[in-house]
Amino acid sequence: MPNVIAIDGPAASGKSTLAKKLAEDLGYLYFDTGVLYRAVTYLVLQNKIPTHDEIAVTRLAEQSSIDVTSPTVDDGRDYDVCVAGQDITWAIRQPEVEAEVSQVSAYAGVRRALTAQQRRIGQRGRVVMAGRDIGTVVLPEADLKIYLDASVEERARRRFFELQQRGEKLSYEEILTAMKARDRIDSNREIAPLRPAEDAIILNSDNTPIDRVLEMVHQIIARLSEEE
Repeated sequence: MPNVIAIDGPAASGKSTLAKKLAEDLGYLYFDTGVLYRAVTYLVLQNKIPTHDEIAVTRLAEQSSIDVTSPTVDDGRDYDVCVAGQDITWAIRQPEVEAEVSQVSAYAGVRRALTAQQRRIGQRGRVVMAGRDIGTVVLPEADLKIYLDASVEERARRRFFELQQRGEKLSYEEILTAMKARDRIDSNREIAPLRPAEDAIILNSDNTPIDRVLEMVHQIIARLSEEE
C-alpha cells in the first residue's frame, strides 16, 4: 500500500473530493493543504497584521506551528486544524479569512514556510494530500502521484452549478473567464507552478463520475501492490 498519496490538479478538477473519499476508504488522513494558508490568514487577522505587509505576514508564517490531524470531534469536520493547542478548524472558514487568503498565499515567503510544514505533516505517512504542487514540490518522494485534470469548460460548469446551489448569481461565462485566468496564473507562476510530476499518473474526470475516478485509483493501488 502506498504510504503517502499526492493528488494534484487545477481548480474544480475534483481532486479534493477524490482525496477525501480515498482517505476514508484507506483509513488515512485527508489533508487539504489549502487549510494551512487559511490558518496563517486567520492568525494574521487575529494579530491585526495588515495583509499587505508581506514581511510581517511571512514572519508570522515562519513562526507559527500549525498541525493537521484526523478529526477528534464529530461535527462534520474532515480533520482538526490546531495552532499552539488551539482548535481553529472552523474559525479558518470565516468570511473574513476567505476574503484575505488569496493575498496571503501569494507571498513567496509564506509558501516556502508552509511547504516545510506540509512536508512535516505528510512525512508521518498514511496520508492523502490534495493540492497543486504536492507531487512536484511538497512531497516529490510520494509513493503514488495522481494528477486529476478536466477541461476548463467542464470545471467551470461544475463551479457554476456549485455556486448556483449556494444562491450566488455569477454567470457561467464569468466563471469560465475567471477560471481561465486562474489557470494561467497557477501554471506560469515562478514558485511551484501547476504541472503534473514527471512520474504522476494523469487521470481526466471529464464526463466521469467521481466514484468511477475513485474506482480507477483503487485499481492503480491494487496494481502497484501486486508489483511490490
